[in-house]
Amino acid sequence: MAKEIIIITSEQVRAARALLRWGQADLADECGVSLPTIKRLEGIRGIVSASRLTLQAIERAFTDAGVVFIAENGGGVGVRLKK
Repeated sequence: MAKEIIIITSEQVRAARALLRWGQADLADECGVSLPTIKRLEGIRGIVSASRLTLQAIERAFTDAGVVFIAENGGGVGVRLKK
């Protein structure tokens, strides 16, 4: 079985937090990733560089809260809330 490649940008992380009105500490609590790691990941522009487990935890926290990640589709990556 091929490993799923998760691609999330720091811009998507910040936008998703804004949609949910979460601070960095809220995200850290929700996904079980340390606050310094969240700060480091958000501080770099573009694709987040982290372990697969860290990316999965972040993505799962957001999707469980109703965030949908939008892949590059000619208009750029993004996020939105589920209906």
